[in-house]
Amino acid sequence: MRNFFLAILFLIISVYHLNAQPENDTLVIASTEVVTGFVPDESIIHNVSGTPLIEGFLVEWNLNYDSYTALKENDYTLYIRYKVAKDKGDANWVEINRISLKETRYAVEHLSGGETYLFQLGVNNGVESFWLDEIKVEADKSWGFFNFLVLIGSLGLFIYGMKIMSDGLQRAAGSRLRYLLGSITSNRLKGVLAGFGITALIQSSSVTTVMTVSFVNAGLLTLTQSVGVLMGANIGTTLTGWIVNFFGFEVNLGPYALVLIAIATPMMFLSNPKSKAWANALIGFSLLFIRLGFLNAAVPQLETDSTFVQYILGFNSNSYWSILLFAFFGVIITVIVQSSSAALALTMTLVAGGIIPFEIAGAMVIGQNVGTTVTAELAATVGNVHAKRAARINTLFNTVGALVAIILFPFLIKGVILIMNSLDLGNPYENSKAYGNTGLAILHTVFNVANVGIFIWFVPNLVRAAEKMVKSKGGHDEEFHLDYIGAGYMSTPNLSLLEAKKEIAKFGEITSRMSKFSRELLFEKSKKVQKKLIERIAKYEEITDRVEVEVANYLNKISEGGASPENAARIRGMNRIVNELERIGDIFYQISKGLEKKADEKIWFSPHQRNRLAEMFNLVDEAFNIMIINLNMHSADVVLDDANKAEKKIVEKAEQIRTEYLNDLSNSDELNMKGIIIYNNICAALERVGGHIINVSEGVKGKV
Repeated sequence: MRNFFLAILFLIISVYHLNAQPENDTLVIASTEVVTGFVPDESIIHNVSGTPLIEGFLVEWNLNYDSYTALKENDYTLYIRYKVAKDKGDANWVEINRISLKETRYAVEHLSGGETYLFQLGVNNGVESFWLDEIKVEADKSWGFFNFLVLIGSLGLFIYGMKIMSDGLQRAAGSRLRYLLGSITSNRLKGVLAGFGITALIQSSSVTTVMTVSFVNAGLLTLTQSVGVLMGANIGTTLTGWIVNFFGFEVNLGPYALVLIAIATPMMFLSNPKSKAWANALIGFSLLFIRLGFLNAAVPQLETDSTFVQYILGFNSNSYWSILLFAFFGVIITVIVQSSSAALALTMTLVAGGIIPFEIAGAMVIGQNVGTTVTAELAATVGNVHAKRAARINTLFNTVGALVAIILFPFLIKGVILIMNSLDLGNPYENSKAYGNTGLAILHTVFNVANVGIFIWFVPNLVRAAEKMVKSKGGHDEEFHLDYIGAGYMSTPNLSLLEAKKEIAKFGEITSRMSKFSRELLFEKSKKVQKKLIERIAKYEEITDRVEVEVANYLNKISEGGASPENAARIRGMNRIVNELERIGDIFYQISKGLEKKADEKIWFSPHQRNRLAEMFNLVDEAFNIMIINLNMHSADVVLDDANKAEKKIVEKAEQIRTEYLNDLSNSDELNMKGIIIYNNICAALERVGGHIINVSEGVKGKV
């Protein structure tokens, strides 16, 4: 009986002891024997975390050495238990037992995706149990079509952010970019530095290459000068990889990006155009880093033992076929997204997620350098032969460099690893997830710098190769294409208007040539030469019609993109100028038809009439020379005094000829009446040309 009461008392004390402990971090007595000595507490395990996985989660922890020894001596093992967060009862816990003390992570799998779970990490030796506090984690849904759309949207947001930032920086510093490119001489090093500086500033090698091709098309840069800029752009684009490596994954810049947007938003409503431009630049910069978080979350989280990862790892990275295959993947990705920076960011995201190893990503990065050349090639399709050659040089330079890198790929990888080991930056070959992106940034930089360092000595060879590959189709190909705006809208009003101004100046020279052709036609006696001159004037008239339409459309695009009051006035003046120049082309075409009729009907001019027409042509050509000078000057420097004097001379000479014409009519019986009418019509037409010429100079000043 005494033993019975002692057993009852022991049971009561045990129950009281259990109820007195807190709900968490409790010691659970699992037997009737009391264990003395080591007692587990919350200090034995630290840094416990839960990371979402597809239809599961990953539990990670650290166990200090002293705790490990004590737990091992007392026969403890690790336990994990979990349940759906909304389930309240203790009976719903699912327990995973006997996890080795040597483990520091465990993946809980085959759960419901999108569900929130609670889990606890603890220890148990069959006698005692100890559980840490509950941690909440949500299991990801399986990667499907919706996640694919999120991935594409994240990439699109990255590209949009780059475009907004690039446009804003170009608008804010457009004139400086123009002067920077304009100051480039034949010094190749200056060209490389200019290409690097512009690309590093606007964070888009595509914009720099398109700008360079456009400037070659415009005649602002020679083909040889453009090579240095294109090479520098390749070095400048490596900055994107370093930005993504330093900030994109290690540091959460989302809150800071929102602060920048908060600062930039009020700036967008200021009247100052530069403030709006800087606001766009800040917002675009912020979107870049907000996007990186989305992109990182959208990429599927795959473990190293997954089928896809094992398939990728199955490729022999030392095989040239594998290197070529993944380099080709890099080309395709870049062509699709039309941005080597976006393709690089996507590649680095895949490496950070452990989906592709470092060496395969390195091959893709090399391919991306080739893929980015497609943008310049597309821009050059509507340019002249020089623009096409500049784009082809860019393609040659990147493609040959990529082929050399592929041939030397094993040595390139070893060189990157050597650099990282010497700088104590880790080994990307052994741990791609931790060190792969740093390795990619180094590889991208080393490849492009080495590529420039080698090929900068072969610029003349590249130029000769491009000239052989892109043959000129003759004078029409080189002379009559839109040389200044044919390579596309520059997205920056200052740069775009500069191109339009150059195109309009060339337009003025074309119309002045029509005056010289008409003069030659007036005095030419050979029927064969007359026919050629008439055909040439007709061809030039077609050119003036086309140039007017294309320049007007180009100016309208600039207006649609938003223009400051100053630029809006310049656009109105330019629209007036192209309209006036097109009318001049029409007038000279009418003059040529009149002279053609004169020749067909054998109508003659008197020597006096020919002399008078020669005097009118001289005055018109003088006015043309002044007009062309004004077209090439800055509007603020244009003075209309000389233009007005030239126009006044034309009017006075026309009035003198008109008086003589009326006198000749009174003696019409003795003169050739048809000749007098054609003679008078040509004089009146040349007077109208003089009126249009002065209108052009006034348009340069912004008068409408």
